[in-house]
Amino acid sequence: MALKEKLEAVLNVGLRVPSIMLLDVLYRWDVSSFFQKIQRSSLSNNPLFQYKYLALYLHYVGYILSLVLLTLPRQHLVQLYLYVLTALLLFAGHQVSRDYVRSELDSGYEGPLYLEPLSMNRFTTALIGQLVVCTLCSCVMQTKQIWLFSAHLLPLVARLCLVPLETIVFINRFAMIFTGLEVLYFLASNLLVPYNLAKTAYRELVQVVEVYGLLALGMSLWNQLVLPVLFMCFWLVLFALQIYTYFSTRDQPTSRERLLFLFLTSIAECCSTPYSLLGLVFTVSFVALGVLTLCKFYLQGYRAFMNDNTMHRGMTEGITLLILAVQTGLIELQVIHRAFLLSIILFIVVASILQSMLEIADPIVLALGASRDKSLWKHFRAVSLCLFLLIFPAYMAYMICQFFHMDFWLLIIISSSILTSLQVLGTLLIYVLFMVEEFRKEPVENMDDVIYCVNGTYRLLEFLVALCVVAYGVSETLFGEWTVMGSTIIFIHSYYNVWLRAQLGWQSFLLRRDAVNKIKSMPTATCQQLQQHNDICAICYQDMRSAVITPCGHFFHAGCLKKWLYVQETCPLCHSQLKSQSQPTPTAAPAQEVPQPPPPPANQNQAEAEPAIPEGGEGGCERGAGDPETEPRPELPDHPEGEDTDPPGPGAEPGLNDGQSGEDSEEGQDPSPLECQGGSRNSQPLLPPPPANPGDHPAPPPAAEGCVASLSTEVKGPAQQHVGQ
Repeated sequence: MALKEKLEAVLNVGLRVPSIMLLDVLYRWDVSSFFQKIQRSSLSNNPLFQYKYLALYLHYVGYILSLVLLTLPRQHLVQLYLYVLTALLLFAGHQVSRDYVRSELDSGYEGPLYLEPLSMNRFTTALIGQLVVCTLCSCVMQTKQIWLFSAHLLPLVARLCLVPLETIVFINRFAMIFTGLEVLYFLASNLLVPYNLAKTAYRELVQVVEVYGLLALGMSLWNQLVLPVLFMCFWLVLFALQIYTYFSTRDQPTSRERLLFLFLTSIAECCSTPYSLLGLVFTVSFVALGVLTLCKFYLQGYRAFMNDNTMHRGMTEGITLLILAVQTGLIELQVIHRAFLLSIILFIVVASILQSMLEIADPIVLALGASRDKSLWKHFRAVSLCLFLLIFPAYMAYMICQFFHMDFWLLIIISSSILTSLQVLGTLLIYVLFMVEEFRKEPVENMDDVIYCVNGTYRLLEFLVALCVVAYGVSETLFGEWTVMGSTIIFIHSYYNVWLRAQLGWQSFLLRRDAVNKIKSMPTATCQQLQQHNDICAICYQDMRSAVITPCGHFFHAGCLKKWLYVQETCPLCHSQLKSQSQPTPTAAPAQEVPQPPPPPANQNQAEAEPAIPEGGEGGCERGAGDPETEPRPELPDHPEGEDTDPPGPGAEPGLNDGQSGEDSEEGQDPSPLECQGGSRNSQPLLPPPPANPGDHPAPPPAAEGCVASLSTEVKGPAQQHVGQ
């Protein structure tokens, strides 16, 4: 079944190629010049060439027939080609019979065939040829009535019966007339078939347009006719015929420079009409698709075809060629001028293919550098492709500068290749930094800033080149030749390559600036807070020797959180909005804002406010005796209600309130990062019980504690307010 489907697909394309070739020939055919040549030749007296308007009508009829052949369904197209093949076989049988009769007349022998070996050989050869023609005609037409195609056997039968040669000539003419009458009868019996097909096709088109619309009709015809493959095959046939014609007329070998010129001139000869230009466009698209597919296969193997990118299918290169050809009027130029212009256009197309290859290779190379994959073959493939993309564009720019004089327009053309080499150089630099970071087993400081500077430099150069192109195009439009197509292309180029790039660059800069401001506005975790947190960064999964604390109480590396804020402005864990201190943070507070109380004096209840210092030293960041994970929490003694207590010793929980026992404190759980912003376990006193007087206004928790608990309590006198763990 798969072989049958492939054969049908090949027939669907191959049988429609002649219709496009006929359209191309009709486009090149100039009726006026044709009649001028006929008038100068000996055919001027022929009545068929006396009427110019008849040829014009035939010209238009040829267009109609070509379009019919192009849009005919595959089943009817195959049947039509079978009818044409049968007609050609009948014509071949007529030619064989006529040649045999002529050879017999030249020999003049009218005796028995078995007495003359040459006559017997001629008879046997003609008989075998006629039998083959009859058999093939019956097979093609799928009929067992083989006598319908055996009229050309009559001269052979007459010669076998020793009929005079003059009579055999008459019998041969009768056989030819009889075959012609058969063909006319067949055509007359199927005269209404084209009308019925056109009527049926019109009904189907009307139904499709009414139900789905014109766009669906166009897409359906595009898929059924397989226009890209069809035009590509048509152009390849033209190109092969052009190359064959050149080498068949040349006897001496061709040098390398001559081969390059032959290649360009052959392409120029094969894009002199709109049909051949479309064929070249689709051919370039398929070549680009093949190169990009080979590039992905070289980098990733069969895994590259699992997630196909729609942007890397070669259509960009084909559209670029079409736009440049239409803008420069390629098909209206002479062959030599067309060849030189094609060299520049193909240079731009190849530069676009190299840029697409870099877009494929760049994330793969950077992913290999950042990962721990130690496969040398993968790294070799990625680095070798990058080296190719570094050297080949520079070589292309050097070669085109050897053929053309350097000016501003040529500088703009070769700038794309130079930018590709620079971008590859930046990619290799980042790859080397990643590999150095991998071998050091430690993160490189300001790695993100280095990557941003490398990419930003390339983007800035690319933006400047696009700006120069727009400026040059505007100057040519204002002070040179103005065209609608050129102005439209300049407008599109200005919008997509200048305005949108400027917007994206500015937005990226603002995101980085806002991220840096937010990181600076967040408090830095102290050593005690890091010891109490005793966790890794949730972004990079590495230990934290320094960290910043978000308003929601989570700890992250400053560099990791800055990278996260480039993407979105939420916490990676709880997804709450992260705002800088200058920006208001939306909360679920009541409608009336409660004023913040002033911070307590430094000397007030200093014994209660200051936490005990661990034995490991004050402010030490090394995990040792003060580590809450390694040092157990001692039990606290019970105190009667209303009795003042001394400050707790090292490792104890300070600030225990009246009515709370040590057992209660031991049963409490450690706080989560969502409940409190930071601080050591010894620096967070427990929450006192609510006061008995409900008339007093509660005070919110101090902002310095960084807690997000919504509870607020009030204590009488100089007692301080705390948030429990």
